[in-house]
Amino acid sequence: MDAPAARSCAIHQPNLLPRLSTLAKLYAADVWVILDDVQFARRDYQHRARLAVLDHPEQHQWLSLETHLPYGRATLIRDARLADPARAARRLSQLPAQHYQLSDYWPLLQAVLEPAVHAVTETGRTAAAAEATTRALLNLLRWHGSIVRSGDLSASSDRSMRLADLTAAVNAGTYLCGTGGLRYLDHGPFEERQLNICAFRPPSASEKLWTAASKVSALWALAAYGPTVVAAAFNDLLAET
Repeated sequence: MDAPAARSCAIHQPNLLPRLSTLAKLYAADVWVILDDVQFARRDYQHRARLAVLDHPEQHQWLSLETHLPYGRATLIRDARLADPARAARRLSQLPAQHYQLSDYWPLLQAVLEPAVHAVTETGRTAAAAEATTRALLNLLRWHGSIVRSGDLSASSDRSMRLADLTAAVNAGTYLCGTGGLRYLDHGPFEERQLNICAFRPPSASEKLWTAASKVSALWALAAYGPTVVAAAFNDLLAET
């Protein structure tokens, strides 16, 4: 195991077919802590993703998996259930194919997503489906990190203290923080634990493969440019971080 100071972690909710900016942050981390024990948010990306049109990335369509919350608004992400797993599996299989089947890279993408489609029907859990799609894309890019779930770790309920606790719990010395998180993060708990905070900022220029990186699923960039080009872009970004 690497020394704590050399290890970094990203703490992020499971996202269905994650956006390129999210996937890049996870790729840059040695550990992805899946934040699965917080409240499910219907307006977030836990059960849905924007699929951009292959030749017109400014056009996109929502792919949503209808989700049932057994405890209402208080339902945690890990407890959310797919309302109709069979229908969800069909949507996860068919909609990406409709958008990207003309891509030279589609056979490869389809192959790596197949286990995620199976996870939908096997588990019936929204979080499992989202995690499976993210794992599939990380595996495609040959990410060598590890994955743990926040629900399996002990951490404070305070927002910033919780993130610091989770970072320390996975033996990481650096927390990768997205631009959104920097607006509310309290550095105090990290300083108390002698942990570093690294601001993770994807390219701001919305061009080439980074087009709409914070809005549309990474599937678009993978289908348009291919896994090799995307991985190279991620490694370049990692070198600058």
